[in-house]
Amino acid sequence: MRLSDLSLLLCGVLLNTGAQLGLKTATRATGPIDVAAANLRGAAVALAAEPAFWGALTAYGLSVLVWVMGLSRVPVSQAYPLLSLGYVVNAVLAWWLLGEAVTAVRMAGIGVIIVGVVLVVKS
Repeated sequence: MRLSDLSLLLCGVLLNTGAQLGLKTATRATGPIDVAAANLRGAAVALAAEPAFWGALTAYGLSVLVWVMGLSRVPVSQAYPLLSLGYVVNAVLAWWLLGEAVTAVRMAGIGVIIVGVVLVVKS
């Protein structure tokens, strides 16, 4: 895989990770969202007022565009496993920015993911 293609795909992964973190940040305004219609309506209004929600949606849209550009250059069997890096980046940033716990077992799983992605990229 060429470095320019890898960079494009990693940009898509990072944008997707940013979208996940933005959505989690936005849900802090709503608290847990229930499936009852009245609660969904209230949650939708609260989310619509959150800049992080709109930033997350923008990041998602951009991630799809960048990802499609990457897929046009790299076999999907080689590109798709790179999405797993989103788990790694998300866990680290959620710990750092949101104070979420990252246990030893979770860290071991992240290590396995990294090894797998390296093997796929080098194939």
